[in-house]
Amino acid sequence: GAHESHFPSQSHGNQALFWSAGLWLAGQALLQRGNPFTSAPLLFCLQGYEGLVEGGENIKQANWLSVSNIIQLGGTIIGSARCKAFTTREGRLLAAYNLVQHGITNLCVIGGDGSLTGANIFRTEWGGLLEQLVKDGKITKEVAKKYCHLNIVGLVGSIDNDFCGTDMTIGTDSALHRIMEVIDAITTTAQSHQRTFVLEVMGRHCGYLALVSALASGADWLFIPEAPPEDGWEDFMCARLGETRSRGSRLNIIIIAEGAIDRNGKPISSSYVKDLVVQRLGFDTRVTVLGHVQRGGTPSAFDRVLSSKMGMEAVMALLEATPDTPACVVSLSGNQSVRLPLMECVQVTKEVQKAMDEKRFEEAIQLRGRHTCALTAAAVCADWCCLSPFRQTHFSLAILNVGAPAAGMNAAVRSAVRIGISQGHTVYVVNDGFEGLSKGQVHLSCLQLGAAGGRHRTLPKTSMEKIVENVRKFNIHSLLVVGGFELSMTQGWGSHTCSNSDICANEPSLLSSAQSCDRIKQSASGTKRRVFIVETMGGYCGYLSTVTGIAVGADAAYVYEDPFTIHDLKVNVEHLTEKMKTDIQRGLVLRNEKCHEHYTTEFLYNLYSSEGRGIFDCRINVLGHLQQGGAPTPFDRNYGTKLGVKAMLWMSEKLQEAYRKGRVFANSADSACVIGLRKKMVAFSPVTELKKVTDFEHRLPQEQWWLNLRLMLKMLANYQISLTEYISGKMEHVTRRTLSIEKGF
Repeated sequence: GAHESHFPSQSHGNQALFWSAGLWLAGQALLQRGNPFTSAPLLFCLQGYEGLVEGGENIKQANWLSVSNIIQLGGTIIGSARCKAFTTREGRLLAAYNLVQHGITNLCVIGGDGSLTGANIFRTEWGGLLEQLVKDGKITKEVAKKYCHLNIVGLVGSIDNDFCGTDMTIGTDSALHRIMEVIDAITTTAQSHQRTFVLEVMGRHCGYLALVSALASGADWLFIPEAPPEDGWEDFMCARLGETRSRGSRLNIIIIAEGAIDRNGKPISSSYVKDLVVQRLGFDTRVTVLGHVQRGGTPSAFDRVLSSKMGMEAVMALLEATPDTPACVVSLSGNQSVRLPLMECVQVTKEVQKAMDEKRFEEAIQLRGRHTCALTAAAVCADWCCLSPFRQTHFSLAILNVGAPAAGMNAAVRSAVRIGISQGHTVYVVNDGFEGLSKGQVHLSCLQLGAAGGRHRTLPKTSMEKIVENVRKFNIHSLLVVGGFELSMTQGWGSHTCSNSDICANEPSLLSSAQSCDRIKQSASGTKRRVFIVETMGGYCGYLSTVTGIAVGADAAYVYEDPFTIHDLKVNVEHLTEKMKTDIQRGLVLRNEKCHEHYTTEFLYNLYSSEGRGIFDCRINVLGHLQQGGAPTPFDRNYGTKLGVKAMLWMSEKLQEAYRKGRVFANSADSACVIGLRKKMVAFSPVTELKKVTDFEHRLPQEQWWLNLRLMLKMLANYQISLTEYISGKMEHVTRRTLSIEKGF
């Protein structure tokens, strides 16, 4: 466990942690590790602040089994409620008394900015509240001295993603899944009946859900509170809808946030938009108000992993807190958990609403942070800039796909084609990858084509002469290649290529893996003591196995990057055997398809079956290519769109720089680049540099950022893990300056 000196200012004897359900998995794992809080009870508070004020049965001790098999459930198992009493000092006095009665001095709150503001006020008043309790004779001076300091850590749970300082809040991605499911279903109806649909989504003060769903669905028009339309928008919108119909489109999608307003602050309702379309255009139009369906349902894989990461970081923040540590909120920055001063985030969040009230809308968008700015830019570029007049250039660009299919590739191709056209370039689409390029399967793009042109793993070196011949024939100055590891093999083309784009589209794979494992676990609930051995795809890369393991609560996940021996397998089997002797009667073991040459899925099945005989039985499931199918998630649609926009704009700039005397001279290292998300920003990396950090034999990066997640996976499976390996998130600050810095878009 952790060294006691790591937590210098804690009085360890009577500490307790107090949190909502999402934190329990991480918290219980940590508190059983021999750290200074081992002897402390852990407690649930039912119904949020209301339970805190009322006390009694609302505060109850929990154990490991209390949260078994809940990770796939939506909502919260311990309830939540608005509490008017907690907004008063009298109510907070009752809450302080109840906490002291249970020895609670560490509080973790999951909620929005109002809940977190209340928590900070509670912490600020804590000393005065204890003095009042002593004065009233409810507690002694000794008790007040013993519990003289309250530590608070916040997590933001809000489907609106309206809290400044974090890239994503808990619940947002799941809400987007619900919205996209409805939009995809409505699209088929709209196309069949040639209709216009007006969809109203949640977002009274924040338009994030509307913005992202519009970008992911290719909506024709969008209304959000932060960016009211210019005066005369009715004419522009109707012109846009009419033009898309004249091009042959059979549907129109208009997405409106419930808090949408015009430049004068007047609400724009979905019924008003519908009546406008019917009266001016005569289109058959329907309104769909999604309402609270957006809050329900199974949490997405992204939300499960996000919550687990934040929960673990919140626990560590509490363990490391001192009386001088400010109340913090755990946030997501890129793919890393960070800690931010709670009140800095709350203050900036309130400034957004103030800016909107004062009609400073551009400032409101900037205060929302870099992701809102990036999404707004991508949405405009991908869907509406095609209507703008442009000057025809001398450049021709071709887009092709290589490698295995991945959801999100169509989104990248779509946005790249539209940006290329809006820039005035001649844009070609190549069927069947490099093989198609060698055969001359090059066609002028149309806006509807996308990545359906096909993908092949064929590498350019197998038919380089024919490829070069067709590049010259069609006068192609730049190639945008959307694909997988094969991109790293395309270096050395001289002036025939300008850019490569690598889209890491794995969210649908995670989603299908998580859903499959959920069903497997559910089937095991009707059977006593059963263990499932599940094989996932990924080649030598164990990302899918590891992250799916976290998302579904697996007992183990075997991957190539984390070598294991027969001794490790023995420990895993013994651990699972002991688990099956408790009330938990199901087990789940994941294995990446190429994690070990000899320890195959069949071997693991035989090993677990033999060692578990009389205690549990085993079954095998191989997920296979199920993981590559299905519709892309909101994450991949938006990620693909942003990368497509970014790549095409970058190529346009490079072409202008390299154009001299009617020719393009692409002979520098950055003429062949891979675009992707690196830590906090979208970046371009020359292929020559990537070759230095790539394991070509196993088709892997030499360093994998996600390997630190394996520590959390083992902790949540209740293994004895030392906390000294954990790297705590840094305390950062959120200001107008940090929010306005462009990080990748």
